[in-house]
Amino acid sequence: MITGDNTVRDFDAVLDAEFGKVGTPEREAARAEAEAFYAGQMIRESRKEVRMTQSELAEKLHVTKSYISRIENGLITPSVTVFYRIIEALGMRVEIVKPIC
Repeated sequence: MITGDNTVRDFDAVLDAEFGKVGTPEREAARAEAEAFYAGQMIRESRKEVRMTQSELAEKLHVTKSYISRIENGLITPSVTVFYRIIEALGMRVEIVKPIC
């Protein structure tokens, strides 16, 4: 990583300093929070692409608008079942493939 003053930094070292070493509870909590935020942003962008409101998505899933908002803001992580229902409601699909070795 290159900083604003053009010095090169090891990104892992930055994460280690901020959140602890890989495998520590602090680092894992930070990773989980980042993943929840990313998933929420992906859902929000996909919802907007299909021109659906949070209320409309919530109605399709039989949940509250507040629940959708909390997911999109990365405050909560939906269960796998709810995630698949969201993806389906947005006209998307999840494809799981085995890597070629």
